[in-house]
Amino acid sequence: METTLRGVGVSHGVAIGEVRHMGTAVLEPPAKQIPAEEAEREQGRARQAVEAVAADLIARGNLAGGEAQHVLEAQAMMAQDPELMADVDRRIAVGSTAERGVYDAFAAYRALLANAGEYLAGRVADLDDVRNRIVARLLGVPMPGVPDSDEPYVLIARDLAPADTALLDPTLVLGFVTEEGGPTSHSAILARALGVPAVVALPGAGELAEGTVIAVDGSTGEIFVEPTADKRAELEAAAAARRAALSASTGPGATSDGHKVPLLANIGGPADVPAAVEAGAEGVGLFRTEFLFLDDSKQAPSEEKQIEAYRKVLEAFPEGRVVVRVLDAGADKPLDFLTPAEEPNPALGVRGLRSLLEHPDVLRTQLTALAKAVKGLPVYLEVMAPMVADRTDAKAFADACRAAGLQAKFGAMVEIPSAALRARSILQEVEFLSLGTNDLAQYTFAADRQVGAVSRLQDPWQPALLDLVAASADAAKAEGKSCGVCGEAAADPLLACVLTGLGVTSLSMGAKAIPYVRATLAKHTLAQCERAAAAARATDTADEARAAAQAVLSGE
Repeated sequence: METTLRGVGVSHGVAIGEVRHMGTAVLEPPAKQIPAEEAEREQGRARQAVEAVAADLIARGNLAGGEAQHVLEAQAMMAQDPELMADVDRRIAVGSTAERGVYDAFAAYRALLANAGEYLAGRVADLDDVRNRIVARLLGVPMPGVPDSDEPYVLIARDLAPADTALLDPTLVLGFVTEEGGPTSHSAILARALGVPAVVALPGAGELAEGTVIAVDGSTGEIFVEPTADKRAELEAAAAARRAALSASTGPGATSDGHKVPLLANIGGPADVPAAVEAGAEGVGLFRTEFLFLDDSKQAPSEEKQIEAYRKVLEAFPEGRVVVRVLDAGADKPLDFLTPAEEPNPALGVRGLRSLLEHPDVLRTQLTALAKAVKGLPVYLEVMAPMVADRTDAKAFADACRAAGLQAKFGAMVEIPSAALRARSILQEVEFLSLGTNDLAQYTFAADRQVGAVSRLQDPWQPALLDLVAASADAAKAEGKSCGVCGEAAADPLLACVLTGLGVTSLSMGAKAIPYVRATLAKHTLAQCERAAAAARATDTADEARAAAQAVLSGE
């Protein structure tokens, strides 16, 4: 009998297939004591296992490329963390085996993060995956991971670590469903990059029996268990219609009555450029430059290295627009040379622009590198600061840009409610705004963007969040300036129409989402988008907002 479950849809598309479950997590190793003379040998075993796992993660990243590569390289750095390894050595020195020392050291760090309630608690799944891989190697058992199968299937897991998601084979893994995670987790972001339909935050997903046929709608978040023939036909027809609309839609982003909405790509570096160009991106709306810095947490990359990376991206979009976000370090992206070693709550501490203003040499080098990289190129460079709270922040950033001789537009990201509420004040110092809806939701609702338990509050359809978007767009319009969205909200085709109706002037997203958004915008007039936006803001919940907008745009 067909039943329907609902999670959070995070990657568009429909997948129909049999359930296969993720490999079982590594069992807890026995707590047995070793003689003192074996400690040095066990310490060596632990170090070898850590280095092997780190090398495997880097190799997986090299194969995956793009944003996945940066995520996996960060995970490899987590495996090699010197403080963790020192703790492992200490535990082995007092009698633990290598595997038990690793298990207990990681458990202690895990508890520290979770109990402190820090923003880094969102990386617990990544930490668990690193631990499991190291312990599995030490025990000589198979790595936890994607099941072996000759036939296509839908993958079910409690959560997916980046190392697993990055190398999913789309010809075999039709889609995936997880019990945990949120719309802005690493797994969700990588699923969109891969173009694999995905639903997260579905309680009880692990109870679906192996071999059960399910249909996954990554757009609505619905899971149909044992779908009827009629339901399958309905979903497959909808998917076919969507594919036809995608192939028919080309050119710049615009509504059906010609209102232009530039569609830009979010990238992490030069490796992401080919996919953006292939998708027809009109430029880059968010160049996350922090991935250049995460390659080495001990020191900033040289000016020459930065110039090379920036120029590769800028050259790919002649006559296009490239928006570069200066280094956004802190919280879940700590850098030893820049961010404080200990903060009670890094998400609310010295991160983003705050870090750069405390280390003006790092900001000056990056801005100088950008000034040199763009010289002589026919591209429209725009540079923006993360985590701008008020006009004082905006002025400090604009002054730094001018001091570096940067010939570009200067902008501010709106990620803090104060910036949305005082957007006109900020726009006295900068020339554009860019809304980071992921962090804006996090700070508006006090809901960690990596915690599945509060995913309801991370939903970009929340009316309160739409109000802040509208306030920012209205301020930009009043000042005759632009206001884009570069958060994951822009990747939702229906929400893209609402954002357009709220007055947003450009949309930036992962490359895979651009065709979906372009095709959907092309079906509706600006007036319809405005009515949908008004209907969504008139509701009280995210579900009601989504339904209200859908009703307007479908003519119901």
